[in-house]
Amino acid sequence: MASKKRIYLILVMAVLALTLSGCSDLRKAKDIKVTSCGVKYVAPTSSRSVDAVLLLGIDNPSVAFTVSDVEGQVRRGEKVLGYFTAGEIELEPRTEATYELPCTAVLAEGVSVLEIFAIAMKRSYDDLAADIILRVKLRNGLGKDLEFKDMNIKGLFQPQ
Repeated sequence: MASKKRIYLILVMAVLALTLSGCSDLRKAKDIKVTSCGVKYVAPTSSRSVDAVLLLGIDNPSVAFTVSDVEGQVRRGEKVLGYFTAGEIELEPRTEATYELPCTAVLAEGVSVLEIFAIAMKRSYDDLAADIILRVKLRNGLGKDLEFKDMNIKGLFQPQ
């Protein structure tokens, strides 16, 4: 009988150790950083939309997970400039890597291509903000929708 209790205690300790080590990895999720953002290519699909592939440098000290169902809008002040959707990327655990993210952008009504070119030429990103909704899913199947409002995107425009 004592050996059954001992085996049970060892199993409980093993499960507890695995759970705590997993929790420490999850606590590192707040340390995930986008270290760079660039453009691999842009292809116009109409006079008001483009398909593109972004190059995202991501430092992930945490567990493996997938980011999907990305959608949002970009604003300059209160004016919406356009809307975007993005594909799916799988982030490897405890790595710093560059990932390709396919996306589509569409200009909002009343926004001209010339207005976007003027922003790009002046590199005046100070007052650009994004609202983003995305789905994060761990490899074990657990997932959560995240929403970010008023993200200043100036810091994402770094030379590659």
